[in-house]
Amino acid sequence: MARTRATDYDQKRLGILNQSARLFAQHGFTGTSITMIAEACGVSKALMYHYYKSKDDVLFDVLADHLKHLVAMVEAAAAAESDGRSRLVSICTGLLDAYRGADAEHQVQISSLKLLPRAQQDILKQLERRLVTIFSEAIAASLPAIARQPDTLKPLTMSLFGMLNWHYLWFREGKGMTREAYARMAANLILAGAEDAMRAAGTPAKAPAPVKPAIAKKKAEKARS
Repeated sequence: MARTRATDYDQKRLGILNQSARLFAQHGFTGTSITMIAEACGVSKALMYHYYKSKDDVLFDVLADHLKHLVAMVEAAAAAESDGRSRLVSICTGLLDAYRGADAEHQVQISSLKLLPRAQQDILKQLERRLVTIFSEAIAASLPAIARQPDTLKPLTMSLFGMLNWHYLWFREGKGMTREAYARMAANLILAGAEDAMRAAGTPAKAPAPVKPAIAKKKAEKARS
């Protein structure tokens, strides 16, 4: 007969993940044992194995829960704005808000995702790619000239992630700039400076392709009809 799941199973599971993230961030994944996690959670090692068969599975769930939360927050922020520029500011704000209270999970994502088996890495990297796509689409919608250059769009997108992802190293809640203000600043550094930056890098943004007279005439006739 299958063992009945306790009514507080999900709550205890989240508690295990929170403590595990803290320990992985403090001691590293390899430096943290199942025994250490069990002791931090105030449960027996045997009970830990009721929730997770291996330390890999614990790490995977820490990162999967974290990344799913980031994706949900950023998707909601993107859906709230139709204008590209407003959307970029909104998703930057949404991402930094999602990072609130998740410094340990964020640190573990950066340092330990690569330690998981390939199949688990692939699932997590798909979530990371979803985040990158949302940001890349917002930049493309904001800066059409940049959007026509995929080789430029990717470096810009990853540069913005760099500004947002490493903020936890210096940011202190309640001191100096707020999360929202920093999100606006980071987004507008991209919006205001992208084309100048590309010119400085020797890859000026491409101008729109000229519209042939016959095509322009057809478009005008269609607009009038």
